[in-house]
Amino acid sequence: MTKYAIILGNLGNTCDRFLSSGYKTQPPKAEMIRQAAAIPGVTGVELVGTWDVTRDTVDEIGGLLAKNGLSCVSIIPDHFSQKRWGKGAFTAKDPAIRTQAYEESCAAAEIARALKCPLINLWPGQDGYDYPFQSDYVAERRYTIDAVARLAKAYPDIKFSLEYKPKEPRTHSTWARAADTLLVAKETGQPNVGVTVDTGHAFVAGENIAESAVFLSDYGRKLFHLHFNDNYRSWDDDMIVGSVHFVEFVELLFWLREIGYEGWYSMDQYPYREDGQGALRSSVEFLQGVEALLDAGAMAELRALIAEGDAVKSTSWLGRKLLAKR
Repeated sequence: MTKYAIILGNLGNTCDRFLSSGYKTQPPKAEMIRQAAAIPGVTGVELVGTWDVTRDTVDEIGGLLAKNGLSCVSIIPDHFSQKRWGKGAFTAKDPAIRTQAYEESCAAAEIARALKCPLINLWPGQDGYDYPFQSDYVAERRYTIDAVARLAKAYPDIKFSLEYKPKEPRTHSTWARAADTLLVAKETGQPNVGVTVDTGHAFVAGENIAESAVFLSDYGRKLFHLHFNDNYRSWDDDMIVGSVHFVEFVELLFWLREIGYEGWYSMDQYPYREDGQGALRSSVEFLQGVEALLDAGAMAELRALIAEGDAVKSTSWLGRKLLAKR
């Protein structure tokens, strides 16, 4: 059965570089957790370290999650919104900053243990470069591999999932695509290191999200986690799932079943001007609708179409069989 989660901050105030104060009023954590639990189908949340939970608040947040029947499915260390990470976290040229990035990750892992959370989602958004001759590609990739390997060894009971993104906030991110991020995961040599596919990041990277998911699964079952959102492929707009792309999400969900993915479907959006709870609910409803359409008969028909490889027939099937059911 599909497990749906949301990143808790999606229900809060959302700001950008044009309106740093944000577009909304920040609700209390208890209200955000209550709103998350009220979305039909949602049984889990992801928490950002320092934003949503700290060592001092872990018991309070854990109690609120339990009260509302929610699991903590991932902790995301804050490697992106603090000034000290401005020139990198794991890949910073200053070894003291690299040490702090490792320690921040360890703190997130300790919180995860306290909340019985199985996964740390690593997105070091400030790791990368902006200009030519700014990055030591060899040394900085080694820094990140060594840091993740150390984490995985120190916390063998927790999965560490590496989230890639081609750009933003840097013009070039260290973990930019599914393939190069898989290489990092494999290079650590640790079985508890894998990859997160954020559908919006994959779109911006020019990837076919279904192919990326299959690829990661095929090379050692390394698809650990999924973030769902949508965009126009030019920027990480973090829009409602299915608002732009439809067929790509149908194909992704088809292949997630085929590869036996058992992780969470986690919503990761930035509804700047929209009602946050409503936007997240719409995303979950869209995915639930696609899942319902992909019944046993539809799955069998799609397998046959893929085996034949006739694009005319498969496109006709989508229009005649799938869309007609909506």
